[in-house]
Amino acid sequence: MTLHVQYFARYRETLGRDGEQLEGDFATIEDLRQHLLQREGVWQVLAEQSLMCARNQELCQLDEPLQAGDEVAFFPTVTGG
Repeated sequence: MTLHVQYFARYRETLGRDGEQLEGDFATIEDLRQHLLQREGVWQVLAEQSLMCARNQELCQLDEPLQAGDEVAFFPTVTGG
């Protein structure tokens, strides 16, 4: 399946890219994240506990199932005050 993966805010800066298309067999967003973590190095930023994600522009959890053509976004928690 093909997925469209987007990286936002600090993740985009750390990874040096705003997105990519990935081919693979990923049942959930967590499966996709684990695949990305295998790249090691700067990709470990996606191991943060506070990581947030969205599927097709809707916030979701890491156990969200994926389908071909989905857009997945990873972004850090935003705090303000």
